[in-house]
Amino acid sequence: MDLFAGAGGLFLGFHRSGGRSVGGVEFDPLAALTYATNFHGDSLPDEFAMHSVARDITAKENEPAAVMAQWGHADAGAGVDIIVGGPPCPAFARVGRAKLREINQHPEAFRQDPRAKLYLPYLRYVETLAPVALVMENVPDILNYGGHNLAEEICDTLEEFGYRTAYTLLNAANYGVPQMRERFFLMAIHARAGIQPSFPLGSHKVEFPPGYEGSRQVALKHIVTTDLFHPVRSRFVDTPGLVPRPKPAVTAEDALRDLPPITAHLEGRDKRGARRFTLGIPYRDDVAPTSYARELRAWPGFASSGQLMDHVTRCLSDRDYRLFRQMKAGDDYPRAFELAERLFSEALKRLAGDEGKPTREGTKAWEAIRAEYVPPYDHTKFPNKWRKMEPDAPARTLMAHLGKDTYSHIHYDSDQARVISVREAARLQSFPDGFIFKGTMNPAFRQIGNSVPPLLSFALGKHLFDILGIAPEKSGGSVSDGSRPTVRRTTR
Repeated sequence: MDLFAGAGGLFLGFHRSGGRSVGGVEFDPLAALTYATNFHGDSLPDEFAMHSVARDITAKENEPAAVMAQWGHADAGAGVDIIVGGPPCPAFARVGRAKLREINQHPEAFRQDPRAKLYLPYLRYVETLAPVALVMENVPDILNYGGHNLAEEICDTLEEFGYRTAYTLLNAANYGVPQMRERFFLMAIHARAGIQPSFPLGSHKVEFPPGYEGSRQVALKHIVTTDLFHPVRSRFVDTPGLVPRPKPAVTAEDALRDLPPITAHLEGRDKRGARRFTLGIPYRDDVAPTSYARELRAWPGFASSGQLMDHVTRCLSDRDYRLFRQMKAGDDYPRAFELAERLFSEALKRLAGDEGKPTREGTKAWEAIRAEYVPPYDHTKFPNKWRKMEPDAPARTLMAHLGKDTYSHIHYDSDQARVISVREAARLQSFPDGFIFKGTMNPAFRQIGNSVPPLLSFALGKHLFDILGIAPEKSGGSVSDGSRPTVRRTTR
């Protein structure tokens, strides 16, 4: 069972490992439809409709037994071997806390955010359904929530339920995802299985920027193993090392180079409005796909049809395209703002030369010219609001904010001078090319940004099934082709 399922990125890796979805509980209607389409698409119409219903996990009608009954399981305790899910993280994330403080004008307003308590219904589902194991995902700041390590509290409750627990921080880039995305993962296995939770070794070696280590240390600040006099029990385990011969990091260019260029916006052929997701276009035939691209084209159960869907991007302004073209890889918004000011100054000089007199600062004409060159955002705040990706490194973290704008991920190719497309965001998050996103462009971006990278969840799912001794009889079967993956327990 998948709780706070979103589009299904976390479950998708378990699906490829040999698991089958009992169902996903998701609040957002379009994300719920995406989940049902991809994992219950072969169901009968009434069953599909029941799986695609958006559910508020806090509502009384969505207690575990009731949801299981809606999905056709009279016995609430039958059929759920593993629970996965990531309770919404805005209240835990530092960006989310800052927004709440701004709204409420109180330094600890984030403590009052009801989203900070959504791990409680997750625990209620665990208590009722008693799975063999579970995996919970969140932002690293769950370890430092107002000076409190919430993970230890969750582990206390799970151990009262009879589970052995462990948690750590994993970075998706170490598992072959072309994105530096650090996340908290908690694993619990029922004590009767006699197995201690652990986490998979990383498969890829990555050189992380200095800021990542600093953020990690802030999150780990409240991991306490000793006090002044006694050892203190902690369920935190160090991030696993790497396999003996790790592969090099998967870069943004590795992920995107085989996707066709988008230049209509530079040729005056792009118009604002809804984007068509169902219009298939061919892959580039002049560029050989990398091993990463080939994997996402041929993902078991979600293979590409040979036509690329939802390779669409936002229509922005000529001002933005001009800056995107001249920005260097790795440039952030302060750099873009400096460039914009320089271009604005040059435009004023040209205009003064043409007209024989300068445009006076503060006049309507001056303001109009400035608006053509300089974005209106304060360059002293949120420097990562804009960022041009480096082609030879993994991308920075994709956020749910992609649903509002995609300036945080400007394409590295200056000739295209644009932000990333929906399919490019999916590629950077490691969604296979055959995965279908429901809704329009903005909801699709939000679903992708909210997701756990499927390649990371595949590493987790495979590792968990291995240590449990679960042998998939058919791995990665897709509901879209009518097959159902099954598993055989070899130990319990």
